[in-house]
Amino acid sequence: MSTYHPTPSQMLLEEVLAALGHPIRMSIVCEIAASPEARTCGSFPVSVTKATTTHHWRVLRESGITRERRDGRTKLIELRREELEARFPGLLEAVLNAKLRESPLGSIEIDPSAAPGSPQD
Repeated sequence: MSTYHPTPSQMLLEEVLAALGHPIRMSIVCEIAASPEARTCGSFPVSVTKATTTHHWRVLRESGITRERRDGRTKLIELRREELEARFPGLLEAVLNAKLRESPLGSIEIDPSAAPGSPQD
């Protein structure tokens, strides 16, 4: 049984933004973006039931943000960074940088030049 992954031309901006609009999915995307390698589903710190987590994985996959692939009996999750960049230039980095600048208390500011993808002097 094959898992559905949209092609870049099938990715819709509304679906990508809706998927990124949920705090749990956004935290998952941030975790994946910070990882140098694909990760297993169980390696993410989520505080919801397994069924709810499965729903969030499906939304991310069907919107085109993530790709799931099998490695033996393990399911690996990876960010479709290049495909998202080709379809919606700058969107993913803008969202990730905005999230990086956010702080839980609203009092901590992050230097934009330290954000991933920022030009260094």
